[in-house]
Amino acid sequence: MNTLIPLLLENFTLTFLILGLLVSGISLLVKSRPRSAAVIVEALFSYFLLFSIGFSFFSNFIMHSFFGKMIAGFIGWEQSPFQFEVGTASLGYAVVGFLAFKGSLGMRAAAVIGPSLFLLGAAAGHVYQMIMAHNFAPGNAGVIFYTDLAIPIMGFVLLGLQYRYNKKPAVE
Repeated sequence: MNTLIPLLLENFTLTFLILGLLVSGISLLVKSRPRSAAVIVEALFSYFLLFSIGFSFFSNFIMHSFFGKMIAGFIGWEQSPFQFEVGTASLGYAVVGFLAFKGSLGMRAAAVIGPSLFLLGAAAGHVYQMIMAHNFAPGNAGVIFYTDLAIPIMGFVLLGLQYRYNKKPAVE
């Protein structure tokens, strides 16, 4: 347990992604059968938005805003005033993720597009740091780097599927 909790926190983006998948699976288990594609996509997408955008970015807000020095060291950076700016940007994305949980398709598009641009930009920054500064710290070249790529891809796939199966969230 002493190693599990730090592992889950250090890899919070993956932790929240897995939690979102688990909760969406549980929500589908309690739904009546047969389950349509629209109902399955709704469960996957809504909990993806809640966990991988809402809770994950809220966690990022807390860590960068209040534990900046610790997070900077984990990423392989020096402490900087920009830590707070990253934190407040993350708070904005978190709020949009929470609103999109049961929101309209437009709100959900915003909850995917803004954070995706942020994450893809962060991934590009991580690559630059790996190449130019040889920064292979866990917060730069570890799980966070891969989820900076995977979360936008998953978000756009789920957004496209929701658009395909129903233009508004299925309420069931």
